[in-house]
Amino acid sequence: MKTNLLTLTAVLALGAGAALAEEVRVYNWSDYIDEDLLTKFQDETGITLIYDVFDSNELLETKMLAGGSGYDVVVPSGEFLQRQIAAGAFQKLDYSKLPNAVNMWDVIKERTAQYDPGNEYSINYMWGTTGIGVNVAKVKEALGDDAPIDSLALVFDPANMEKLQKCGVHFLDAPSEMIPAALAYLGENPDSDDPDVIAKAGPVLTAVAPYVQKFHSSEYINALANGDICVAFGWSGDVLQARDRADEADNGVEIAYNSPKEGALMWFDQMAIPVDAPNPDGAHKFLNFIMDAHNAAAASNYVYYANGNKASQEFLEEDVIGDPAIYPDEETLKHLYTKRPYTPKVQRVVTRLWTKIKSGI
Repeated sequence: MKTNLLTLTAVLALGAGAALAEEVRVYNWSDYIDEDLLTKFQDETGITLIYDVFDSNELLETKMLAGGSGYDVVVPSGEFLQRQIAAGAFQKLDYSKLPNAVNMWDVIKERTAQYDPGNEYSINYMWGTTGIGVNVAKVKEALGDDAPIDSLALVFDPANMEKLQKCGVHFLDAPSEMIPAALAYLGENPDSDDPDVIAKAGPVLTAVAPYVQKFHSSEYINALANGDICVAFGWSGDVLQARDRADEADNGVEIAYNSPKEGALMWFDQMAIPVDAPNPDGAHKFLNFIMDAHNAAAASNYVYYANGNKASQEFLEEDVIGDPAIYPDEETLKHLYTKRPYTPKVQRVVTRLWTKIKSGI
């Protein structure tokens, strides 16, 4: 899950004659897989893998709804998937070609069925929460030892944000994430599609927008890891990647992630096959490869996100499966909410509101 950037492209280098080989084209989020898995898939199947990356659900949706994307596998988030299924953008999966589907986790399948009834069109790749990443030392320096790092007040109280702007704050450039969070802060229903309720998020976000250094959906990873910013409202795995990078660099930066106590969005990134995929058989091979327990674990161990593969859990590293920021405990799960997609009419309201918030007009 990430938002609003130019498409990046990563095409694996291949040997002579590759142009004549069978190809599978995958379109996934940036920084979202262990690249060794891409090589492994090619080695095991003999299929040439063309792997492109994006940073925006909106960008992916534009390609999907326009048709002729040229991709065999794409990875929309749950609410976008639901809207695209309704638009006829995907083909149903042939589970006879997906024997590793037995590895999938019923708990997650029940939740993703909200977006894809019966999980007929997609499999879960990763899931997580949207919350608050902090540079612990810098935030305490700005706000004191009792800084509310587990509360939405950290980022939505203008008094806090005025102080935090000196050390740098990034917000996701994702209205479908930020507006529900502002509603949760107000005690409103974050899943509301009532324009009058949605409008209540405007003053909250407008009041703190001047203190936001950047609205972006991936740059906060390195910015947090390097100590360039002190707060990011972002995706759990991204913040934990930042924490891991800071630890590896041994640069003295301590990063912490919290799901806000007022409630946090639980999101799902789903792998699906476009209705006009050039190679649907190869796409099924890629999905089945990803659902292998060892491969799913390798992906999670690399990106620090939870996956929807129950069988993979025995192969997860302890700092992944044992971290409640990645695999939340039951108490935290009670405070997680999911969100349905906005209708086209409401989406236009949301888009206009978000443009106004970011522009300060």
